[in-house]
Amino acid sequence: MKNLFLSICTAAVLVSCGTVASSSKAGKSQPSIANTKWTLADNVKGQTPTLNVEGAKISGNSGCNRYFGAVTMETASGKFAASQMGSTKMACDNMSVEKNFLDMVQKANRYVVSGESLELYQDNLLLLKFNKAE
Repeated sequence: MKNLFLSICTAAVLVSCGTVASSSKAGKSQPSIANTKWTLADNVKGQTPTLNVEGAKISGNSGCNRYFGAVTMETASGKFAASQMGSTKMACDNMSVEKNFLDMVQKANRYVVSGESLELYQDNLLLLKFNKAE
């Protein structure tokens, strides 16, 4: 959880400073991620956040609670848009970590698949990186 919190805070600082990460695959055609499962690349204590894409729906674990929502993806441009997000409401040690994770999923507007990894971006800013789950 501490590493996830630090990662989320780092990303927030980068957004506020206007620092932009770039990807060589930005705006290019991407493979479909429908019917795939991903785990957050950061090592975190406790439950590792996940992203499951099932057709036009997403779900997973946000570190404590389960979340769910809708997703729109365009493989031709790599556009990604999560909407209609909801989650269970169990109390956790650090709810701000979970809130930040869910906020980043909702802020993502494009995705890049590179081998066995999935990166979610807001424009050219890398928000989250996932590894393909087995």
